[in-house]
Order: sequence, then structure tokens, then C-alpha cells
Amino acid sequence: MTNNFDSLFKTLILPNGIKLNNRFVLSPMTTNSSTQNGHITEQDLRYAQRRSHAAAPLQVTGAAYIEPYGQLFEYGFSIIDDSCIPGLKKLATAMKQDGNKAILQLTHAGRFSNQAILNFSQVYGPSPMSLHSPIEHEVLAMSQTKIDAVIKQYADATSRAIQAGFDGVEISAAQRLLIQTFFSTFSNQRTDQYGPQNLKNRARIGLEILNAVQSVIDKEAPSNFILGYRATPEETRGSDVGYTIDEFNQHLDWVLEIADIQYLAIASWGRQIYQNKVRSDGSYKGQFVNAVVHDYLRGRVPVIASGGINSPESALDALKHADMVGMSSPFVTEPDFVTKLANGTPEKINLHVTLEDIDELAIPYAAFKDIVKMMDYGEGLNKETRDELRKLEKNYDQVEYTEVEKRAET
Repeated sequence: MTNNFDSLFKTLILPNGIKLNNRFVLSPMTTNSSTQNGHITEQDLRYAQRRSHAAAPLQVTGAAYIEPYGQLFEYGFSIIDDSCIPGLKKLATAMKQDGNKAILQLTHAGRFSNQAILNFSQVYGPSPMSLHSPIEHEVLAMSQTKIDAVIKQYADATSRAIQAGFDGVEISAAQRLLIQTFFSTFSNQRTDQYGPQNLKNRARIGLEILNAVQSVIDKEAPSNFILGYRATPEETRGSDVGYTIDEFNQHLDWVLEIADIQYLAIASWGRQIYQNKVRSDGSYKGQFVNAVVHDYLRGRVPVIASGGINSPESALDALKHADMVGMSSPFVTEPDFVTKLANGTPEKINLHVTLEDIDELAIPYAAFKDIVKMMDYGEGLNKETRDELRKLEKNYDQVEYTEVEKRAET
């Protein structure tokens, strides 16, 4: 292995004592290859098994939606009830077969739950809105009863993840998902205790969710269970600010008071996210976002950098202001990225893929519906490769994936 990359292969110990043998993380990527009711398919398992050999010791699933009104992707996977557990158990086993730690990401997409919009013509968020994309629909303000129900759904989903054998769960408050929209003054116009009158109110629903999740972990999970947290440290639109990095750091202190967080994954939209600089006014303006958060935490929890990391050089660069580096798109087309780097052959890393390669890479024949356009935002893969993956979207009317537990019965 080239000495330049040695720091990427140093052991990392999480706060709970779990030892990770390098700094790579397989970040969430939804293949959109589950059944329409969100159950795991053989295609999901094959994809996970192929990437279990990726030598990334921490592997996080794509988003598992906790209720139908929180569903973002048409063929994403679900954890809404106990019928999901058998398939998720097989998924956890597939991810862990090479000794990796398998983390299930739990999400509610709130007012951006695109599939729920198509299914119900209405979704939930902090405040009421009438919107027109992808179709005309209403955003309903969450009542206290609805908020309590969603908190319980997160707790129940955590219990199911434990029963399925996952090594941890990740709560995502990033990228305009439900928790972030409550934290943002752009989308939160409430007048109750969850409103924008002060920072604690805006952070309240996220803290209550984490508290409920932590309570389940304390009662039901092994002592080394991993609770991860994914979040976006700053929200701006041009010169307007939804929340500042100072506010984000303050909320992290509250998060760490109530939840035994084992890592913070920084995520956002756009290109080269790991190089983002603070845009809001204040003492940190112009500094690297990751550096500000990493320095603020002072080693209390490891930080995962992500977004635009698609080469050994960018991974090394990202590690300057983080403890781990997360990649998603590169592991789609080059599951052996880390192995080739560890073997001292980085020149063999090849992120391009054609349709002739999908069987060897265990990429589902019908996959990535509505996902490739998200890859377009980040440009982690080049356009030629993204266009090859885009072709798989045309195959959904030719296949009907069967959930693995039903297939086993036939």
C-alpha cells in the first residue's frame, strides 16, 4: 500500500469500544429494487452481499421509511411493521458476512416524501403548504398527536432493527428530511413548542425522536449497539439562512446529552460537499464546514465526511477534517475500491460501468429509478457512467421483484 494513504487504513475505535479496521464507510444508497410494499428482494441481497466484500467496516443501508407518509422512493425498503423483519434479517446477514457493522438508516421524508405524495396527494410537515411538484398536493401541519405517533414509529422501527440483527441504526436529520424541516426557519412557521421562536423549540422533535430511540436501545439492544446521526450543519438559500452552523453546533450539545451517539455523518446536497465552506455571517464564515464541526466536537464522537469523495486523493483530503470518509456512488460501480487501494493498486480503481458489467457488480436489472438524478447533483460518478445507470430505469415494466421471504416459501 502506498504510504500516502496510510492514514485511511488506521484503526478507529468508536466511543462504545467497537474497533473499525479502516476509515471507510459505505454511505447510504437506495437502489430502488425492493417490492412496492417495501420488502427486501433477492436483488437487494445480492447487491448487499457483493458490497459486503468492499472492506468498508461500517456499512449504512439506504433509507428505510418508518411510515407510508414518510416514503421517499417507490421501491425503497420499509420498516413500518413486523412483516418487514424477516427480509431485513436477511439483509443484515448479507451486509455482515465479512465482519462489517451493518447500520439501518431510519427516515421520514416529511414534506419531501415524493412517493407518499403520489400515493396520497398529501404529506406531513411542520407547517401547512400547498405545493405543485411532483403533483399538486397539500402539506399538512403535524398535530401533537401526529408528532407523538411519528416518535413512536421511530422507536418501533428501532426495535425491529434490533430484532433483525442490525448492529445499529442511523437517524437522519439531513437533506430536507422531516427532522431538518422542523429545525429550519425556512419551513417551520409553527406557533407551538415546536415552532421557530427559539432554537430549543426547533430542535425539539429531533431530540424527542433520539430520546425515544435511545430508550429502546437501552432496553433491547446489545451493549455495543451503534446509534449514528446524520445531519446537515448549515442551511442557506442564497443570502438567506435557515439555520447557522453555530445553531447546529449548539443542537449537537443537546443531542449528545440525551443520546449515546457513536458517530456524526455530515451530509448535504450538491457537489464536493466535503469541501463546503460556511456561508452564513459570523466568526466561521469562509471556513470549511467539516472543520468547524469537527473542531467543535473535540473528539466527543467521530465525524464522517461525505459528498464528492470518489478517489483515493479526495478521501485523503476529506480525512483532514474528519475521522472517517463515506462514499456511496463509488461503491455502486467499484465495490473493490478499498481493497484495490489497500493492495497498493489504486490505478486499478475504475468507477465507470456499462450494462455489460451489472451482473458481476450485482446491480439489479431494474434499479435506481429517481436515484440517478440525485447522483447528477453530486457528480460522484461521471456523466457517461450515470447515463449507463439511467438506462436501468427503463426496465421496471419488465420485471417484478419478489420479496425473499415469499420466494423461500414457493
